[in-house]
This record gives sequence, C-alpha cells and structure tokens, in this order.
Amino acid sequence: MSADTAHRSVRILTWAGIATGVVGGLLVAFPNVLPVGGPWVQLGLGIATLVLAFRARSMGIAHVEGFDGRLSLFAALLGFLVVFFAGQVAFGILVDVANT
Repeated sequence: MSADTAHRSVRILTWAGIATGVVGGLLVAFPNVLPVGGPWVQLGLGIATLVLAFRARSMGIAHVEGFDGRLSLFAALLGFLVVFFAGQVAFGILVDVANT
C-alpha cells in the first residue's frame, strides 16, 4: 500500500468515524427523534464509530509515516460514549421486557 493511499484511507476512515459518532451522539442527546428502535440504532452507530476509528488508527500506525492519531482517538472516545449511553437504555429495555 502506498503512503498516499494509506493517508487517504486513514483520513476517510477517521472522518467517517467522527461523523457516525456525532450522529450517534445527537441521537443519544435527542432520543425522541427515533421513537422505535432508537437505542439499537445508537448502539449500531457507536459500534460502527469504534470499528472505523480503530481501523484508521491501526492503518495509520502501520502505513503512515509520522502518524498523528488524535482525531481517530477522538472518534474512538466518541464511539465509547455513544455505546455507553445507548447501552444503558438498551439494557433497561431488555430488563423491562424480561420482567413482563
């Protein structure tokens, strides 16, 4: 893989991770936007954010000279926050279903 291709791929993965994290964060902040299946969509976006961010980090560390992974680290932290808060809501739903 050439350095230019790796740099472009890292940039795309990082910004896609940030975008999915922001959308997931907005859905966590405004849960009424998706009344049906909201926590599951939020969990999916959080997991997608983590996958994209860590893929960008691993590719950047391996193939980009002088890689500065602060943006991909920010995307990963954003993904962890989305998964944490969406997971709490999803777990509550599962407990409510189990208790009925």
